[in-house]
Amino acid sequence: MDGINKYNEFVALHKSQLESSAVPLHLWPALYRKLTTDHFDAGEVLQLLLIDYEDEEGSSSVNEVNDDDAKPVFALEVAHEQGIKANDPQAIYLIDHAWTFRLPSARQQLEQYPQLTDRMCAITGVDLEHEQRIDKVLRRLWKYCHAYSIASADLSDEERQPIWYVMDEVGSAVNHSDEPNFRVVPLLYLNTQTTYSLLFPIKDCEQGEQVCRDFVEYVDKDAPQRTALLLPWREADLSSESFLQVEPAADYFTSGHIPETHPEQEVCQSLAQRCDPLKVYAEYEVLRAHLTAPEFVLVDDAAEADILWLTTHYKKYAELSETPHKFINQFPFEYVITIKDLLSIVGRRAALEHHDANTLETQPAWLPTTYNLSTELREFVAYYQQRAARQLDNHWIIKPWNLARGLDTHITNNLKQIVRLPATGPKIAQKYIERPVLFQREALQAQVKFDIRYVILLKRVKPLEAYVHRKFFLRFANRAFSMDNFDDYEKHYTVMNYQAPEQLHHLKCDDFLEQWQQQYPKQQWDALEQEICAMLHQLLKCACQAPPPCGMAPCGQSRALYAADIMLAWDGPRMQPKLLEINWTPDCKRACDYYPEFYNDIFKLLFLDEPNNESFRLLTAEGL
Repeated sequence: MDGINKYNEFVALHKSQLESSAVPLHLWPALYRKLTTDHFDAGEVLQLLLIDYEDEEGSSSVNEVNDDDAKPVFALEVAHEQGIKANDPQAIYLIDHAWTFRLPSARQQLEQYPQLTDRMCAITGVDLEHEQRIDKVLRRLWKYCHAYSIASADLSDEERQPIWYVMDEVGSAVNHSDEPNFRVVPLLYLNTQTTYSLLFPIKDCEQGEQVCRDFVEYVDKDAPQRTALLLPWREADLSSESFLQVEPAADYFTSGHIPETHPEQEVCQSLAQRCDPLKVYAEYEVLRAHLTAPEFVLVDDAAEADILWLTTHYKKYAELSETPHKFINQFPFEYVITIKDLLSIVGRRAALEHHDANTLETQPAWLPTTYNLSTELREFVAYYQQRAARQLDNHWIIKPWNLARGLDTHITNNLKQIVRLPATGPKIAQKYIERPVLFQREALQAQVKFDIRYVILLKRVKPLEAYVHRKFFLRFANRAFSMDNFDDYEKHYTVMNYQAPEQLHHLKCDDFLEQWQQQYPKQQWDALEQEICAMLHQLLKCACQAPPPCGMAPCGQSRALYAADIMLAWDGPRMQPKLLEINWTPDCKRACDYYPEFYNDIFKLLFLDEPNNESFRLLTAEGL
């Protein structure tokens, strides 16, 4: 009776996992028994086979020719004389995980643990004595690794980052087939907090039959993206296909977003004529500490406020219009510029043509080539392969749509890795800037990457009226730039205040400009800034030229502050600004530390219509 109770407890704990993975009910008792007794019995009915690839010269070293095209080393076949039946209640097999890791630390783990590297070399077919064996393992990994995330409201974004794993030799020997006879699914055994993979048949198999699975079983056989998704396991040439991008329909812009309303007519009252201080309800503590001008007073009740400065998303703009004296720090549908996949769609509206047929460079020149790996994967592969055929640089930075601070962001030229990364959440692939303009950091005696953050102030969208704060902000990498070691964070990224705040290099823009003129005497910053401002003006025009939900909606009660992150790239002898992203409710603590009047000036501009040419520059089309 006690055994039945324990089995029932196991089912209660694991039912949701087993059902979501579609593990057949008749296998649950055997799974429970094998988990509780730590019984790995796959070797009793299955056997590993070393695959011998003979080329025309009789050599079997195919895997050493091209790491990206490396073929599987092992196969797994049914050894049991009676074969394996799909309805056999014992036919579920525990697969151990040989390596569990997070991507940023993968190289470090392989360097620290030679035995682990030896095992990964054996699984992936890398010569144990090869000088660059860790690099080779990391490139071949994408045929063998899989991922899961731990979802819990109690965990931080960092703690919810994907965990990748490589199964043991048995699990890693299960190869792909479009007509699979087995399935492999992960299971977190909650009693011991151990993750396994479960191998079980979905067809009857005879002795000698190879065990195979469908690695993209979640995709229909005739789905256009299936060929691209299968690239880690099956080569395909899509270079003759179109890589043109077409703006999606309106429903794409609303998918996954909380519905929001917008006013049919712009209604608002001017606050500039008010004699009494304007009441401000602010959720942002930095603003509360630095909004000190006597024209404004902080209140703790949103209902009595004239200005709502929120760090949570607001959606009810039509209802807001019923209180026309209230203002808010957001615009309806502003997410079309603050979410990375939508920003690229909006930015492409500025293009006169999709790309230059001679260079393949996409337009506009200020927007790095960006593909949505959920909806444009096949087009991306075609573009990647056409670039490869012309021997053009093919390094890409893969970013989540909805995370900041570089989380789950990776730089690679490995196509197989790129098509696997969306397994941990929706991603964009953005062309990595391989020729960035660099800045000489004297203390390091090195030229490093840097980016520029301009604060954008948006007063209205029709007609467009927007400004930038003249005091821009700078972020620097901590190591000399070179196009290698792409998992070296301090070489390739500039966001140090979250990763290594003690190593954040502080430099005010006036000091930067003085050093800039010494380093680049032929590049006048005023001309570059004019081009940057024209770029931002063009983006905002594109963002409000389409009606909602495809564009920002007019709202007379809206005012907003965004931050644009920009890099400079060499385009021949000239410097080309590149827009990386637009940030919603950006962290402005450093701005206030540098410039104590930062929020006072901004509030006077946005809500009291006080011009301040010393602090702000109007965005215009001039410069493009």
